[in-house]
Amino acid sequence: MIRIVHVALTALLTAGGAIAQETFPARSITMVVPFPPGGVADTTGRPTAAALEKVLKQPVVVQNRPGAGGAVGNAAVANAKPDGYTILMALSSISVIPAADALFDRKPAYSLDQFAPVALITADPTLLTVHPSLPAKTLKELVALARAKPGQLSYSSSGIYGALHMPMEMFMHAAKIKMRHVPTTGGGPAITALLGGHVQLTEGGPAAISAHVKAGKMRPIASWGPKRHAAYPDVPTFKELGYNIEYLIWAGMFAPKGTPEPVMKVLRDAAAKAVQDPEFKGMMAKVNSPIQYLDAPEFEKFWMADAQRLAEVVKVVGKVEEKK
Repeated sequence: MIRIVHVALTALLTAGGAIAQETFPARSITMVVPFPPGGVADTTGRPTAAALEKVLKQPVVVQNRPGAGGAVGNAAVANAKPDGYTILMALSSISVIPAADALFDRKPAYSLDQFAPVALITADPTLLTVHPSLPAKTLKELVALARAKPGQLSYSSSGIYGALHMPMEMFMHAAKIKMRHVPTTGGGPAITALLGGHVQLTEGGPAAISAHVKAGKMRPIASWGPKRHAAYPDVPTFKELGYNIEYLIWAGMFAPKGTPEPVMKVLRDAAAKAVQDPEFKGMMAKVNSPIQYLDAPEFEKFWMADAQRLAEVVKVVGKVEEKK
């Protein structure tokens, strides 16, 4: 009799587990964006969350958790319960932070193996933009001005070793110039610093700068892309101008490592459908950010290759301390 009850209970529990997996998601999902509003992670994350809601039939709530160039939000998801209810919209800087921690021989905020890739959403080149008051109309003029005034021109970024800091360090290293770095808490605040005239330069992905360029509040003069961006055909690439540097600011979805495969499949399938949503496509087209969707296996290969390249860039740039 006891054995019969035990078998029946085991069967019930197994069935209950299967039902729990089949009904994911049964409640709202939190999408952590590790930067303030206004940057690429946010301008990609919010439309993605809205499209995911249609597919999953549950709210997908965007939670901005900025700090330490994205490390705070990234770490929060890395250490979250791996049940699919906390996901991350990360930028390429997710790979840079552990490399920078290793450079300084400090305890890492997180490790890359704490994340499970879900899907790549966008992968855009960053564009170097200047304040309209800056007399430099071309990259050549900017380099000449920076050499004439070493350390006097200033640029804003999303934080030390962040997605908007690394490309500028690459440029300064290649051009042999020095400019003053003004780190902020994200791409949105970095752009705000330029719009307010607090710095002369910044960088940004097409989605983040689009409206401001159209309004004449910032001027793009060079792109870190492998080729000219379709929305900015008159903006040359650094490679065209003689600098062998390239940088893509990509946005991708992650879940904590250990998230059950059935749950990962639901998230992956939802992402695949979300990027096909007409409203989502329209919103991304409006900000000149083409969709570059990759499913988890392909995204992981892309991510690992990019992480290795960025780790090498960190070594070349070396230690960069934040000036108080």
